[in-house]
Amino acid sequence: MQDQQILVTGGAGFIGSNLANALADENEVIALDDGYLGTPENLTADVKYVEASVTEEDLPTDVDVVFHLAALSSYAMHEEDPTRGAQVNVEGFVNTVDQAKEDGCETIVYASTSSIYGSRTEPSPESMDVTVNTGYEASKMARETYAEYFQNHYDLTLAGMRFFSVYQGYGGAEAHKGEYANVIAQFADDVANGTAPKLYGDGEQTRDFTHVEDIVSGLVAAAEHRLNGVYNLGTGEAYDFNTVVEMINDELGTDVEPEYVENPIPDDVYVHDTCADSSKMRAETGWEPTISFAEGIERVCRQYQ
Repeated sequence: MQDQQILVTGGAGFIGSNLANALADENEVIALDDGYLGTPENLTADVKYVEASVTEEDLPTDVDVVFHLAALSSYAMHEEDPTRGAQVNVEGFVNTVDQAKEDGCETIVYASTSSIYGSRTEPSPESMDVTVNTGYEASKMARETYAEYFQNHYDLTLAGMRFFSVYQGYGGAEAHKGEYANVIAQFADDVANGTAPKLYGDGEQTRDFTHVEDIVSGLVAAAEHRLNGVYNLGTGEAYDFNTVVEMINDELGTDVEPEYVENPIPDDVYVHDTCADSSKMRAETGWEPTISFAEGIERVCRQYQ
């Protein structure tokens, strides 16, 4: 993607800043963020930073492409304040897309979630039936429904990207998320500092861990190909939390045992296992994840060595 004017909402956050920085070399990029989970310190000097909420008027949507990543992005955030979750994730989405439409922007790529597939050890395709058990999942499904409305009624191009467990580590832009960072980042920081990482239950739950660089390349591919509909971004491989801790110990040359604790999230809403079927994305864009899990663990641990 070259010589484009681009808006990234949530642009100072974890995924958003990685995307904004990657695009800024050859494009004019605006990163809009309200500062809740983002910080302008994540951004390079080439990115224009605007502190604002996606629920506000007069957003800088007079651009060629909008990447809408702004969200309250966890179960806990939504349970703490469901109304606020809906305002940011649903109203903020509609508000941003509507302003982009009025400004003549026809290409929007937005963040959805793989959590709506529930717990599955087999790869989950976009065509399977999905359900919602949490406010967070409901808000992302609402985005997908509103996106269909904007596509059908206004002929806009909207691609919803169902992210699978995205990580980078505290050496990257994930540090600002703190307790909301991916478990790989949290486990690595604990082990490196001699603290037992806390694993829910028996630690056998699995995730399709996808490095943020592969997520960024998928987002760019979705915009370049002007995709419509929903798409998975994941590796198709899953690892359990016990294995993650073991690999981190191996990489750091440590022997820190995990602590197993009761899961604070109710069993009927906790997503125990995830795995992506990304064949649709690969077929339509040629996108492929390039960072193996072993390399990803090495990158996460690099700052501690």
